[in-house]
Amino acid sequence: MAEQMDPPHLRSLIEGVLITLYQRYRHQDLPALCERLRLPPPALNGGPTKHERLTSSLRDCPDSRLAQVADAILETERLLAPQRNELQDAVWLGRHYVEVPGRTRRDLAKEFELTDHLMYADRFLGLMDRLWDVGEDEFEVWGPHLGTLRDDIQRHVIRFRGDWSTEDLFEQLGAFEAPHPRFGRFLEGLASPEVLPDEQAQRDFVALANRHLQPIGAQLRQEGEADGYPLFHLVKIGRGTARRPRNLIFATRGKPDIRFTSALDNDIEVAERADQVLVYDRPVGKDGLLWHDLLSWWQETRNIADLAEANQTLFGRMKASLPPESPGQHNLFWLYHNIHKDSLSQIPALLPEIWVHWDPKTVRERGARALQNLRMDFLMLLPGNRRVVLEVDGKQHYTRNGGAAPDSAKYAATMAGDRDLKFQGYEVFRFGHDELRDRDHARTVLTSFFNALLNQSHS
Repeated sequence: MAEQMDPPHLRSLIEGVLITLYQRYRHQDLPALCERLRLPPPALNGGPTKHERLTSSLRDCPDSRLAQVADAILETERLLAPQRNELQDAVWLGRHYVEVPGRTRRDLAKEFELTDHLMYADRFLGLMDRLWDVGEDEFEVWGPHLGTLRDDIQRHVIRFRGDWSTEDLFEQLGAFEAPHPRFGRFLEGLASPEVLPDEQAQRDFVALANRHLQPIGAQLRQEGEADGYPLFHLVKIGRGTARRPRNLIFATRGKPDIRFTSALDNDIEVAERADQVLVYDRPVGKDGLLWHDLLSWWQETRNIADLAEANQTLFGRMKASLPPESPGQHNLFWLYHNIHKDSLSQIPALLPEIWVHWDPKTVRERGARALQNLRMDFLMLLPGNRRVVLEVDGKQHYTRNGGAAPDSAKYAATMAGDRDLKFQGYEVFRFGHDELRDRDHARTVLTSFFNALLNQSHS
């Protein structure tokens, strides 16, 4: 689930951060600072003071880019925990998360023994520092040091382990009332190898957590590895797939000529006509594949520094792969980007002409055992490992002889391919070409569809 992001609130929080930052930098440093924080360049006439120049830069920043600015601040600037947490909560509440009710949190805490985690006390404290307000380090505090929650955790949880129960610790942290995204990240942190570098201990904690999460339709599910240890993410049950894509072959202008360079590692290369396909081979995160992820890959692999140029060339390259005889596909692709132009960086990328299956032989060569629906019109990778396929069906999907006669065999093969995809965890949505042929009518249809799909992706 996700709430709608509150741009005025987020803008106010960012402004509060900038008030503290301008004291650290000189006037000549502000252009580089704004670039790092993804803010517009500070105007020379924005004001005589550094604060006024930064405030002017923020004022010029559109609402659609505020989340990126907040992310950049959190990645690059050191903030006090209360300010950091407030900014994190404002951003995280606008993204995919799973709700964990207070009762479930408390029941989990009552059964959760910290023994395994306290074997790695420094790592455990590091997680507390990253997610909660446990007080500043004593060397960062001016005046007499009166003790912090961090000191209390060291004393009552780590040194004298019988003093506080896990429920007491959660209470002190504020974990029972914390926003859902923060608590979800806390669970993921407790299951992570960064905090618990012991696979059996990881799996024991996950098994315990899932006994409490499954009644509310959620679970910690393994999705990949890091340094040989499993990685777990909090997801809703019954959606998506447990597997993450490794090679996305899209925007194809013909059947790619693929070969394995390492069959053991599933490493592939396009042997010939590499300019006819795009291959995205980076990890896909738990938020899915967003436009800004795809754009970053495009910029780095094509050495395009200018953001506007990268947006334009990537859109143009993908659009060029669409079949010219299908205005419905062109309308769907153009309208998706036009409808969401103000928030494009934060929504899933729409990948055209995607190869879902691949067979080196033709359907005629393979015969009755041929895979169906090798290439799909569009694919979207949504949060929670959801894979959504969009198809625009013209007459060729259910007729023969150029549309002169119905072809039940073609229709049956299409439906069989859909069933295979659904069993593999894909969600398939089909549009009739006629409902997308007219752009004005298509806008009405697609605005409603994508609003429902993207809002559902947050739930």
